[in-house]
Amino acid sequence: MTLDVSTNYGQIEVSNDVIATIAGVAAMDCYGLVGMASRKQLKDGIAELLGRENWSKGIEVRSENEEMEIDMHIIVGYGTKISEVAHNVQSKVKYTLGQMVGITVNRVNIYVQGVRLVSEE
Repeated sequence: MTLDVSTNYGQIEVSNDVIATIAGVAAMDCYGLVGMASRKQLKDGIAELLGRENWSKGIEVRSENEEMEIDMHIIVGYGTKISEVAHNVQSKVKYTLGQMVGITVNRVNIYVQGVRLVSEE
């Protein structure tokens, strides 16, 4: 599925994978977020932390009836307030997609898949 945007210069098609990648990069700017988790759930009770090239695998983009909804599976850092991290991710993703792609995201659903210790380096 793609997002179609018409301009005076022509047609622009943005795939859901591109939207997911932009959302993942925007989310990783948020304090307290360790990384994205796989949508395929847990292996032996441990959420798999996705690498930079696979962030979009932890994000699902759906659009129905002119409404866009994004599900993000995340891993947060130990000692951070989970609700605050989730709210920051929601705000950042909505803002970034609005600025970069010009779309309005109706909902950003956050699924916290795990908590990890963040090593100070």
